[in-house]
Amino acid sequence: MTRDDALKQLSHIARERAFGRHVGSDRLIQAGLDALIVGVESPSLAMLAGLLRSEEPEAPALFDQILEELGLLFQPPADPRDAKWAMAYWIAGQIADGTLDPAAGTHIIWADIAYDLGYPEELQSLVSCALNLDDWDESWGVSVEELNREAVEAAKQFLSKWSAAEVGS
Repeated sequence: MTRDDALKQLSHIARERAFGRHVGSDRLIQAGLDALIVGVESPSLAMLAGLLRSEEPEAPALFDQILEELGLLFQPPADPRDAKWAMAYWIAGQIADGTLDPAAGTHIIWADIAYDLGYPEELQSLVSCALNLDDWDESWGVSVEELNREAVEAAKQFLSKWSAAEVGS
């Protein structure tokens, strides 16, 4: 792991937590340790990395302090609908760049985002991919790899439409 990788990991976890996903204290501590080992400097980093199991409840507050010290604090949009759209964009980006398994990512978009947004048309292809990957059976005559490729392509298309809409507004 490089320093940049460690900073990306901290930023990723910051977004997960900001979007309401549970991140265990053990993972926060490990991310702190990873960052410390590769030379990331933050006054609170050694404290987080050195927490004992009995001190794990302190991890979330220390993690937030580190994010602030490193300028990585992330706040999703205040409007709940805008926050869901931002989360959809973030998840689709991870599917598209290969950092998130397509089945897991499309499932999050289907179950945690599209549902709350009333299944908007913009997310329909990703929801369809989630359903196909969730129900896939060998008898379908299509490989799970092909369904994964379709999900990655759907994520890329969503991102390009989102980017085009951002430019147009």
